[in-house]
Amino acid sequence: LVSSASDSVTEQVSTLGTDLLTTMILDDKGNPLKLADLEQLQTHPDIGQVAPLIQTVVTAKHGYTEEAVTLYGTLPGYGEIHRWQTRQGRFLKTTDVDNSSYVVVLSLEAADKFFGQSDPLGESLLLDGRSYKVIGVLQEDTSLMSVMTTAVKVYAPYSVLTRLSGMRGGITNFIATPSNPRSMDEAEEALSSFLMRRFKEDDEAFYVFNQSSLMSVVGTVTDMLSYLLGGIAAISLLVGGIGTMNIMLVSVTERTKEIGIRKAIGAAKGSILFQFLIEALVISLMGCAIGIAFSFGLLQIATWIAGGLISFYLSFQVVLIAMAFAVAIGVLFGIYPAYKAAGKHPIEALRYEG
Repeated sequence: LVSSASDSVTEQVSTLGTDLLTTMILDDKGNPLKLADLEQLQTHPDIGQVAPLIQTVVTAKHGYTEEAVTLYGTLPGYGEIHRWQTRQGRFLKTTDVDNSSYVVVLSLEAADKFFGQSDPLGESLLLDGRSYKVIGVLQEDTSLMSVMTTAVKVYAPYSVLTRLSGMRGGITNFIATPSNPRSMDEAEEALSSFLMRRFKEDDEAFYVFNQSSLMSVVGTVTDMLSYLLGGIAAISLLVGGIGTMNIMLVSVTERTKEIGIRKAIGAAKGSILFQFLIEALVISLMGCAIGIAFSFGLLQIATWIAGGLISFYLSFQVVLIAMAFAVAIGVLFGIYPAYKAAGKHPIEALRYEG
């Protein structure tokens, strides 16, 4: 359970980008950050791509469909950083930003909302009354963050949004990647040093979040869940083992005469011991099989309830481990009843009336 959930969450976190440095400018001290600053930052050998992001809510309209959408302004590198693929058309280009072109790239949800089954490429979409040309449609985004938000998203050149009323200030939010995924710490240090110089050694003017730290958080949480569920599993195994032993003790008592007859006709102590050990193993393995079948069905239901965001599954390795524990429990808790059965004196066993 923990392993499957951990794998799913790790995959979801990876889609957000574990090699990202997200930066927020908290106080520009009257000296706002500009695109030229980000271009300078990108020349650092430890920094790969850098892209700002601003957003606003606008009213979009096409035909008779009108709805509020979230309009994002960014650079071509933003799509490259997130490794976005387009279903139709293309993403933003540098010329779109340089020319402040009124073009937009639609999320798949936005394309379905405003254009339905028709081809949106080359069509116009009104955003707060201004016409924008649709140049692309993104592939479906199934990441956790995308599924958790219901916002319909539209992307336009950064320079276009800076022209909108009230958005002429500096950059307040941008993301960056390292030139080498293995040098996240060096990239974070380079970014922080650049901003410290830019804001005159004021470390409260900005905040840098290293998204690779998300993986360590996920690891810590899953480790805690592993210990917790491991403790619960240990208690369950103990209870199950005691139950198996009780069943076998009852079986030995009820079959006392059978044991006496077998020993009277020459059955060895070892054969009776082996018989009852095998019976204990069979009981344990039957319980294991029922548990695996029940777990499989329960995990399928859990995956359906989670809407596919987290995929719960039983791996072959987990099944083998469960069977190994079932065998161990069968032997450990079945050995006392088996010895008790094998140690019965045949005459006393035959006299037993139960």
